Amino acid sequence: MSETPKEVAPIERDDHVHVIEARKGFRSINLKELWDYRELLFVLTQRDIKVRYKQTVLGVAWAVIQPLLTMILFSVIFGKLAKIPSDGLPYPIFVYAGLLPWMFFANAISQSSSSLIGSSQLVSKVYFPRLIIPLSSVGSGLIDFAVSGVILLILMLWYGIGWSLHLLAVPLLVFAVIFTALGVGTLLSALTVSYRDFRYIIPFMVQFWMYATPVVYPASMFPEKWQWLLFINPMAGLIEGFRSAFLNQPFDWQGISISLAVSVIIFLAGVMYFEKVERRFADII
Repeated sequence: MSETPKEVAPIERDDHVHVIEARKGFRSINLKELWDYRELLFVLTQRDIKVRYKQTVLGVAWAVIQPLLTMILFSVIFGKLAKIPSDGLPYPIFVYAGLLPWMFFANAISQSSSSLIGSSQLVSKVYFPRLIIPLSSVGSGLIDFAVSGVILLILMLWYGIGWSLHLLAVPLLVFAVIFTALGVGTLLSALTVSYRDFRYIIPFMVQFWMYATPVVYPASMFPEKWQWLLFINPMAGLIEGFRSAFLNQPFDWQGISISLAVSVIIFLAGVMYFEKVERRFADII
């Protein structure tokens, strides 16, 4: 006699199972998913900070030495020899106020552009929003920026430039620079995964970009009717904004607005391209 088949209990559904499905085309940013993985963002940011200063002789002191030495070099070459104007301000503090946001931006896009390749083992084995990787690379440079900012405040007192209410605009300008760096860095990180020769293009691009930005010269050197072309460079208006905030100069709201608009476009383009090619990262990285 055959045995009576036993009744099989139905499989209970696990509500904690997350099904990942590939989607074609451009996708919007899943802010909820990024928020759910916020702890991973903090961990990766801490990791990048530790790697940045691990086994270094001077540690955080590099955040002081690098901009100060660059300020001295630029002051001699562009201030003394080339006689570049500085809007009536002492050239050393004029150029330092421009170097402060620029060096943060340049380091942020340099690190974020190679962040995916540097985290290849993590990308190929574990699922999480890949956008967290370039985002953590951008955030790791905030310590250097904060230290350099304190030095600028001290230099202001040294040169007899008092602190003003314009400094209240600094946090907004910092957020704008982070926003711009994240857009550019996200785009470059995705391109570097697909096209490895971008690793050699980026250093040249950063160097060229600096001289196309009013870091060592003021925007006032350009004829007023053509200055809007300069501010299509998103960092141009932001750097001029930093100088106005720290050195108590009038804000060029039109230039800042143009640069912010371009920053938004770059951010959207960078994130959309990143989300479009993200599904292939684990296969080609």
